Amino acid sequence: MSEAAPPPLPGGDAASNPPPPPPPPPPPPPPPAPVDAPPPIDAPPPVEVPASLDTPPPLDPAAAAATGDSGLAAFQVTEQTRTYPCRQCGAQLVFDIATQKLACPSCGFSTDIDTASLQAPTEHDLASTMGQLRQFIATNAAPQVTGEKEIVCQNCGGHTTFSGTLTATRCPYCATPIQRNDIQDAPARLRVDGVLPFQVDEKTARTELEKWINGRWFAPSEFKKYKETGSFTSIYAAYFTYDADTTTDYRGQRGDHYTVTVGSGENQHTETRTRWSSVSGRVANTFDDITVLANDGFVEKRVKALEPWPTQDAKPFSPEFVAGHLCRTYDQDAEEKLPEARSEMESAIESTVRRDIGGDEQRIERKDTDYHSLTFKHLLLPIWLLTVIFEGKPFQVFINGVTGEVQGQRPWSKVKIAFAVVAAVIVLAIIVAVYAASKSKSG
Repeated sequence: MSEAAPPPLPGGDAASNPPPPPPPPPPPPPPPAPVDAPPPIDAPPPVEVPASLDTPPPLDPAAAAATGDSGLAAFQVTEQTRTYPCRQCGAQLVFDIATQKLACPSCGFSTDIDTASLQAPTEHDLASTMGQLRQFIATNAAPQVTGEKEIVCQNCGGHTTFSGTLTATRCPYCATPIQRNDIQDAPARLRVDGVLPFQVDEKTARTELEKWINGRWFAPSEFKKYKETGSFTSIYAAYFTYDADTTTDYRGQRGDHYTVTVGSGENQHTETRTRWSSVSGRVANTFDDITVLANDGFVEKRVKALEPWPTQDAKPFSPEFVAGHLCRTYDQDAEEKLPEARSEMESAIESTVRRDIGGDEQRIERKDTDYHSLTFKHLLLPIWLLTVIFEGKPFQVFINGVTGEVQGQRPWSKVKIAFAVVAAVIVLAIIVAVYAASKSKSG
């Protein structure tokens, strides 16, 4: 049976007040989701992370705020990279050394880097952590950190190449700072525990560099033109710091000097002799933050001379500190770099033993050291690096990005050295001639 027509509206009849149109039909239900749909192309497969390694899962936009990105990072999932677009103008934010903030060089927008919710740099037990990591790597693939990895810049579409352990660089076409997210958050890699942000800005670094280069008198003039011929960049290098408590049992001899008078007459004189006595004992040493560079390709002797590093000022790691600067992950892990740290510790232990023996001389016949609580941290430390190619050879100059200490190599100018030798010979000849002339006159 059909429904009755609606009553006419007040003030008119049915002809002048037609009924309202019927409601639109409901939308069709969505199609059912496919069963066992394949994952997106190039999406990394989920990896189970051992709880003992305390490593977070790969970052995504929803988790950005919880990982120190303050919701600013733009992620390219298929390329596993991140950038920091400016909220105001769309340009790229970089870590500004002067303000210690993320800042836009185009419009001046800046924002603080919030690390309050992040874990402070903590020590890890070396033996257990490395044992778990080795076991995990045995059954899971690690990200590529050798050779070259090419990615597509999400800003301009150009191809950017990450070489070896490089984890942050700039697009060669649009200068967009790009970071590899797949390495810093990979379960099969030691995560970064902390970062020592740059304190020395580029202007100050160049001033210190000029002083250092101008003080190298015998450097070739071409080397001093590094502004035109060299590459000068800021880079975060990978370091491991080691802590340890040690006890050392030793046995040796203590030598005490004494003097005796020997001979007689004109031949009488004193001699210093040494009285030796057997000693033994035990000493204790405490080591805190022994720093060891974990990257290849640097002149390690020069980089070592950049110490000390104020590692006590390291902040919880946030990738925002790296934005706009180069960065590398480690080439050798904490276990592989341990021998260098132990060598430094052994040298300090030997000095402690000698002080404990006392006397004027010491002989150490045996020392047995037990290491207790051997722990490590993975830190990123800031370096300004100048590389100049001179006569086909690379020369590197390093500046500590916190203290401003400068260390480096320089070539020697054969021409300048030859001129200096010739000048010295001429001066010497003049002195001899003057002396000879004065002698002849007095004679």
